[in-house]
Amino acid sequence: MQEEDEFDEFRGPSKSARKREATAAQDLGTRLIALKEAELTALQLPETLHDAILLAKRITSRGGLARQRQFIGKLMRDIDPAPIEAALSAESRTHTINAEKHKRTEAWRLRLLTDPKALDELVELRPGTDRKALLALINKATGERVDSGSKAAASRELFRTIRGLFEAAS
Repeated sequence: MQEEDEFDEFRGPSKSARKREATAAQDLGTRLIALKEAELTALQLPETLHDAILLAKRITSRGGLARQRQFIGKLMRDIDPAPIEAALSAESRTHTINAEKHKRTEAWRLRLLTDPKALDELVELRPGTDRKALLALINKATGERVDSGSKAAASRELFRTIRGLFEAAS
C-alpha cells in the first residue's frame, strides 16, 4: 500500500514525495550558498543557478534570503543533483583530510615544544630530518631570552617544517 501512495502511474509522485524532493533541493541550495565563490565556479552550475546563489550571498534580509533559497530550490529541481552532491562530498572529504593533517602537525609542534624526547621520536619516525635545524627552532621558540615576536615566528616556522616533513613522506 505504501508504494501505491508514493507513486501512482496516472498522477505521478505523491504530494509528500514532491515536498521531500523540494526540501532536499532547497537544502542542497543552502549548502551551495555556503561555498566560496571559487568552489562554486568549479561546480560548473547553470548560469541562472550560479547567479541566484551569488545573489543569495549578498542578501542580508532574513525574509529575502528565505525567498531566494526557495527560488534556488526551484531552479535545482530542473537539474540532476547527484553530480553536485558527489562534488560536495569529495570537497568535504578533502577538507576533513586536511583538518586531520593540520591537527597531527600541531600536535607534533606542541610535543616538540614541551617534551624533550619528542625530537628523538620525530627523527626516528622521519629519517633524514635535519635535527640541528629543528633543535634551533625549538630553542628559539622556547628560549627565555628571546622576544615574543621571535618566539611566535620560530613556532610558526617549526610548524611549517613539521608539515613539510609529513607531506614529503606522504
